Amino acid sequence: MLSLPHYRHNTRDLGISPMPKVSFVRALCTAALSLTLFCGFTFSNAYRSPRNSEREVRKSTSLIILHTTEAPGKSSLRKLCERGESHYTVDTDGTAYRIIDHKRVAYHCGRSMWNNVTRLDDVSVGIEVVGYHNRQITAAQITTLKSLVKEIQNIYKIPDERVLTHSMVAYGTPNRFHKRNHRGRKRCGMQFATWSLRQMIGLNSQPRFDPDVRAKRLINADPYLAKVLYGSAKEQDKALAKYNASDSTIISAGRTAWDIARDAYNSPDTIYVFPGGTRKAGNQITLWARIPVGTKVILNESCTDEDPVESFTVVGKDGKNATELAGEENSSPTTYYIYPNGRSASGNELTQAQLDKLPYGTKILVGYKRAGPIKAGMKVYSICGSKWKAADTYFLYPHGLLKPGSEMDDNKIPVDAYLFYKN
Repeated sequence: MLSLPHYRHNTRDLGISPMPKVSFVRALCTAALSLTLFCGFTFSNAYRSPRNSEREVRKSTSLIILHTTEAPGKSSLRKLCERGESHYTVDTDGTAYRIIDHKRVAYHCGRSMWNNVTRLDDVSVGIEVVGYHNRQITAAQITTLKSLVKEIQNIYKIPDERVLTHSMVAYGTPNRFHKRNHRGRKRCGMQFATWSLRQMIGLNSQPRFDPDVRAKRLINADPYLAKVLYGSAKEQDKALAKYNASDSTIISAGRTAWDIARDAYNSPDTIYVFPGGTRKAGNQITLWARIPVGTKVILNESCTDEDPVESFTVVGKDGKNATELAGEENSSPTTYYIYPNGRSASGNELTQAQLDKLPYGTKILVGYKRAGPIKAGMKVYSICGSKWKAADTYFLYPHGLLKPGSEMDDNKIPVDAYLFYKN
């Protein structure tokens, strides 16, 4: 593991000088695919997303969310451009790329909540910074980020304490390790919560607690991450050191597969090396309670900030019943069960006995809404806006196929299909 960021120097140490104030809006008017000097850094439209025109204009904007790509620049920019997953991306050389127009919706938050507001994509501007949650960003990135954040704050009148990290707002639905909706699903961008780095990018205040954990809407599944996000400078350093420990990727009595890999714990890209040398991918493991202490977890870092390709779990593959896979949300009206025969039912439509004996292969969606059946001529955009094309939106065909919105053609949606989209 590389050392975690300890920003204990000032901007002079990094060669950063005060930036001249130049209108961000003026920079947005540059020709497409051009390179322009803006506020002392290079601004480019080279990775403007082809999905830009299909995205809705946000009705309000109250947050800025900072991310780390968890992957190198070129691969990150290609993915972000293709999927329209950020408004801006700041590369290691300080170049700022516009991906989606700042006034439109970009899909950068995923499953998220802040102060009981969900679907934060609809109220936020997302900035991806090329790099990793546990490594220092460059001096050039700090320079660019300082000016970019300030201009967006000026446009939308966003105070410093509403410039958040993705790790602050992302939350997870129940799984075999946590029976309730929980905070700690992402470590993405956590370094932007440290007092020292925030001051370097011009932020002088920050939230001091998680409002949704305090209100008991969510539970805190990672006390060390909470210290990084909301602790004093000393507490932050101590918690960061925990993530940098030499055994931080080894399963122990107090460290589970989820603690290390988060939602990627059962991913085919996550590799478990058992004490005897045997290697298994996350999707090959079923007896999670029997993973021996001392097992090393090898993560595919390029995927650590992505939601799993499949947002559902499967009875028999991922767990034995609804309680194990959906926890306390098993009987919720926003939890849906997709039976192998294509029938669907919400948690509150089933008895506990039925939930305990779901057929093998039943798919479970937690935190969703259901619409349909879709009739001829019906426009799915009118149901959930541009989110109908999201990778975590699903169409249930009459014969039982569950297909993500990202693979759908709006001219070929079958009659009588059901639409499931995140609540």
